[in-house]
Amino acid sequence: MSEEKGIRIALLSLHGLIRGENLELGRDEDTGGQTRYVVELARALESFPQVRRVDLITRQIFDDRVSDDYAQPEEQIGENAYIVRIPFGPRRYFLKTSLWPYLDLFVDQCLHFFQKNRSVPDVLHGHYADAGYAGAQLARLLGIPFVFTGHSLGRVKRERLRESGMPAARMEKTYRISRRIEGEEFALETSSLIVTSTHQEVREQYEKYEQYDPERMEVIPPGVNLEAFRPPRPEEALPPIAGKIRRFLAEPDKPMILAMARPDERKNLERLVDTYGRSERLRAAANLVLILGSRGDLREMPAGQRTVLTNILTLIDVHDLYGEVAYPKRHGSDEVPEIYRVAAATRGVFVNPALTEPFGLTLLEAAASGLPIVATNDGGPSDILANCHNGVLIDPFDPASLEEGLLRMLEDPAFWETSRDEGLERVHRFYSWERHAERYLGELDKILATFDPSPALRQTRRTRRITKADRLLLTDIDNTLTGDDEAMRRFVQTLEETETRVGFGIATGRHFQTVLELLDSYDLPRPEILITSVGTEIYYGRNHTPDRSWREHINYRWDPDGVRRLFAGLPGIELQDESEQGDFKISYQVDFSIAPSVPTLRRHLRENGLRVKLVLSLGMFLDVIPSRAGSGLCIRHLAYKWGFPLDHILVAGDSGNDEEMLAGNTLGVVVGNYGKELEKLRKFPRIYFAEAEHAAGILEGIEYYDFLGDIRIPNDRFVETAEEGEGQG
Repeated sequence: MSEEKGIRIALLSLHGLIRGENLELGRDEDTGGQTRYVVELARALESFPQVRRVDLITRQIFDDRVSDDYAQPEEQIGENAYIVRIPFGPRRYFLKTSLWPYLDLFVDQCLHFFQKNRSVPDVLHGHYADAGYAGAQLARLLGIPFVFTGHSLGRVKRERLRESGMPAARMEKTYRISRRIEGEEFALETSSLIVTSTHQEVREQYEKYEQYDPERMEVIPPGVNLEAFRPPRPEEALPPIAGKIRRFLAEPDKPMILAMARPDERKNLERLVDTYGRSERLRAAANLVLILGSRGDLREMPAGQRTVLTNILTLIDVHDLYGEVAYPKRHGSDEVPEIYRVAAATRGVFVNPALTEPFGLTLLEAAASGLPIVATNDGGPSDILANCHNGVLIDPFDPASLEEGLLRMLEDPAFWETSRDEGLERVHRFYSWERHAERYLGELDKILATFDPSPALRQTRRTRRITKADRLLLTDIDNTLTGDDEAMRRFVQTLEETETRVGFGIATGRHFQTVLELLDSYDLPRPEILITSVGTEIYYGRNHTPDRSWREHINYRWDPDGVRRLFAGLPGIELQDESEQGDFKISYQVDFSIAPSVPTLRRHLRENGLRVKLVLSLGMFLDVIPSRAGSGLCIRHLAYKWGFPLDHILVAGDSGNDEEMLAGNTLGVVVGNYGKELEKLRKFPRIYFAEAEHAAGILEGIEYYDFLGDIRIPNDRFVETAEEGEGQG
């Protein structure tokens, strides 16, 4: 815990439109219950005296299509709670599936934010897979505990998409599902605590992961705002939203079957409409009210939502449900509690027929509003109904089950009243935000009391800079700096003649001793910094002083003997020469025509409890290093430790083992003779693809950035390809 009074908590939620008031719930698939969850969690936590400050960190967005609220760098949402918006990736609003390539940029920006404010949180909590991946990186670098909440999980989603018949290629292109799952595995591996909402999540969803560890998982159900969500009062006047609903209905005083969800195929709304349309008893007993978020022009909606909504409107027409189904176009977030009360006043029922529901915050809101529920038996609703005793579980794949559950609630007044009363009493007992925050902070106290930080950055933070340089040039050596002797000579001469205070460093996959021999053979000057063995070793100065804090940091759970035993005897995998091996690097040459794929190797390693990172270069050279190591993390360590702004660091490389250090917020140069595995980096504005090869390409990059002069930072507006733009909000 910080020496200052109270703990500082950083909540990370990188996607969606987040602000303190008037949340745009249902605008798209990223503005659902999680948006409200993180805002209300921040407010609940900051109200406790042991909490000094809560920062809800999200993405800063500059886009004429959305409110200027999302461009404000900071917004106070409580006495000690703030939304902090950090820019990374494209300036405009994107859905979360398009943000995966830019998460390393977020890590860099977030480190800069903590450094600038001279305050590191005591705990980081990542929400959803993207913030899980980025938060785990930050927590490892900063040496602080990491908490993870998945909300929904990629492995579960992949199974559902397979069942729906979606081809694997489309799944990858649309959802980047493999990268999401890998990010979740990384988050689970790093976490000191995994907060789940239901026991079903622990048993049936997280159990699918290789890093499944129920001992680190705590079921802490989210709360509900019990002031906003309340039952209707006698003789209470109808709110304006009631008029927007009633104008659709021929008999507006009939009970309402209320569904509130974005138009997403996983929400199973088409089956609900079709079941209602086919059932004479349901149509006689109740109206159907569909609150499908707020929308503009149907033709401009994202393709998936447009398809679902079009299918719903088609079913309404096929079954001739005009006058029996309401589907208002817009509503404000402040009107949501009123919608529940309008439905409760008609003695209606709330229905959630989703194919799977990780938790079901809307069920709590309905219960607090005096509205009984009928909900899917897949996911969180089973826990909620077990606690609240206020409704019926149904099989979302069985229309008969859905019809029977709704009719039981609508046609049995005594059961309806019992469900309403039980739900009201028990939602206050089990699901208040105060109770959630109290249990959450109790778990944090346990973690902070026992956490062994091994902080690479915190223990070594200094104000002085290496050789008093104000910028740092780091380059790979093989085929980047070397390969053209004349160009290499001009490069060395340029550095020697510059009047700018430039620190020179080498970053390479080679072993330390072979690097020194190579430098001598080319008569190259000794660098101030050597990063060797794929970011596992750092040396400073002419005497090559090792960075011991980095060695201690990456040594966490490093088991080289276990790696060698696992890889021994695998087809197509052979150890490279002894000269290529290191204390924290095991190097193989792989023939993937007969060897297992990299994802398969990762799975085998995890299943055997080995926490490592795999780095593939030129399609055949595979380095196994500690999970906390790597050239990108190494450079962030350097920048934070010695006080270098990331945009004062130029890095140059040519192959896959350079990708991690190139893809951050530094100034990158890819020399002309690069390996095709780096082509994916072309869309990044701070990565320059030189036409010249080898050292001449580095010189070209130096000139492009004016790195020896005033340093020209390229425009950070990303060039967005058609693929990147898919699924945008």
